[in-house]
Amino acid sequence: MQILVIGGTGFIGPQVIRQLLAGGHQVTALHRGRSVANLPGAAKILRGNRHDLRSMANDFKRLAADVVIDLICYTETQATGLMQAFSGRARRVVVISSQDVYQAYGCLLGLESGAPAHEPLNEDAPLRASRYPYRQFTERQEEWIYHYDKILVEQIVMNDAQLPGTVLRLPCVYGPRDHRHRPLEYLKRMDDGRGAILLGERRALWRWTRGYVENVADAIALAATDERAANRIYNVGEPAALSELEWARAIAFAAGWTGEFVVVPDDELPDHLRAPYNLAHHLDSDTSRIRRELDYTERVSHGEALQQTVAWQRANPPAQVDAGAFDYAAEDARLDSLKQRRA
Repeated sequence: MQILVIGGTGFIGPQVIRQLLAGGHQVTALHRGRSVANLPGAAKILRGNRHDLRSMANDFKRLAADVVIDLICYTETQATGLMQAFSGRARRVVVISSQDVYQAYGCLLGLESGAPAHEPLNEDAPLRASRYPYRQFTERQEEWIYHYDKILVEQIVMNDAQLPGTVLRLPCVYGPRDHRHRPLEYLKRMDDGRGAILLGERRALWRWTRGYVENVADAIALAATDERAANRIYNVGEPAALSELEWARAIAFAAGWTGEFVVVPDDELPDHLRAPYNLAHHLDSDTSRIRRELDYTERVSHGEALQQTVAWQRANPPAQVDAGAFDYAAEDARLDSLKQRRA
């Protein structure tokens, strides 16, 4: 197949392209000319701006892509432009979405209210009633985050009568080249020689579906190349959503840390460790549909995934770390207070 990937130079994109190339497909990456070194050498390059796809109509006509994978479609405007650009020029589009479409996420952020779900969220679970979930974090209307909403993206992609779409709702993705350094809050404390790590009771129990970057990329490549995925929405992620305490312990095992996790009531945590979320609402997804319909399975085991993640994180620490997030003096004071109370 001839496949065009939009946003292929970031965290997940190069892994998707590698998997597609390994499957014998012809892959072209559309990008602005930055981070070219991240692209696998066998991929072709098409320079352009995803914000102005209309101007590239002739390029797309010559390319004649069978499938277009858009990894960075964040807004209603971007989704509309995507579908207009490839209607009549591609057989299908595959768009990356997120677990943040679910009502549980709106409740987690305090944007709306509702009863916590008692079962993992399948693809038919209620979606957020609220829109633009990240506007609270920016006042600048020109920034994409101000207009971000994957629900609007999904509606446009899945309701185009001329161009079939596939939507993949991704979990918390971790692994090498993760610019968010997701294990950092635990791994840094472990590598700094902390003997104990504090966790609040609610957060310790809170569950979030995660996925290793190579496995998530495999799911994207599979959905792009399997025609059974047309007009379908899939949750992607590991089959079991770990609680935060289980996730922290898994990092500890991979890192060789033998310290203690100390779980305390949330109101006894130092201020910098208190999570400003309603943690009664889990982001625990049911990922059985993609396994059942497309025969998806993880290629990299959970243990190997964490070993690779920890190794990369140690070799590539962030250039800057928020010192306030690692206030060890406050943590020691709380740990000492707990010891005295128990004594």
